[in-house]
Amino acid sequence: MLAEIKTTIKAYPIKTALLVTWLSLLIFSGSFTLLLEYGGFTFLGLIGAIFANATGAGGGVVFVPFFNQLALSSQTIVATSFAIQCCGMTAGAITWYRHYQSIKESHNDTQWKGLNKGLQYTVVPAAMGILSAQFLLGEYTDTVQTRLHFYFGLFSVFLALAIYGSIPLLKRQAQKFEFALVDALALCFIAYLGGIITAWLSVGVGEIIAVYLILRGFSINFAIALAVILSAFSVWTAMYYHITVSEAVYWQIVIFAGGGAIAGGIIAKHVVLFFSPIRLKIFFATWILIMGLAALLFP
Repeated sequence: MLAEIKTTIKAYPIKTALLVTWLSLLIFSGSFTLLLEYGGFTFLGLIGAIFANATGAGGGVVFVPFFNQLALSSQTIVATSFAIQCCGMTAGAITWYRHYQSIKESHNDTQWKGLNKGLQYTVVPAAMGILSAQFLLGEYTDTVQTRLHFYFGLFSVFLALAIYGSIPLLKRQAQKFEFALVDALALCFIAYLGGIITAWLSVGVGEIIAVYLILRGFSINFAIALAVILSAFSVWTAMYYHITVSEAVYWQIVIFAGGGAIAGGIIAKHVVLFFSPIRLKIFFATWILIMGLAALLFP
């Protein structure tokens, strides 16, 4: 048994570190006494991370409407959603990148060879967009977050329609394996704009990038993987503001939901590879559409 544990730690050092960090927070914060009150958030984190890492969309599409029903302030909703996603999206990003490496080692990475380049086009612009919204566009950010429910609903409906529109394209074979100049420019622009939206709503950049890549003919798994890894970088960038400036994170929720999110981020890749991408997209788009319409019709 001890040998198996050592083997697991060597094989998954970062995931082990995430789990140990979570358990340390749980123990040293005295949160065992809060288990009955906040333990249910573990399941929320699990479901949110599975959705997020299996589709390329951020976990905010699950967390934001749920936290809104708890009557939390808009800033707390966004900050707490980011903190949970730091756990789930990081675990998912590591899982997807290891999948990419295994494909690369098997010399069957034709559809995936643009992954690193895609991240180069998107990570920095997305981070710039997030920081711009947080530190330069504070007035607009405050305006959006005072009506978070409405703008989240508006974006969710738009995203659901975009996902529905991309579903017929999933039936075709991947046609593009490399980025053209127009893709590089478009990804930089979309990532920056998506970063701004992400800072406002805690969702945005991963979803938009994934839809763009599918529309351009890249494989569905490649699009999801790039979106998940990009989202992981993005949520960590966003957390700097919420730790040092807003201090609005609801840490009791994060401690429990974060543990579930780590598990969900690890499981999600297997969900994608097991189920039909089309069924996953239909299910998830329908979920987002319902949440979006509910936010617009029942503020």
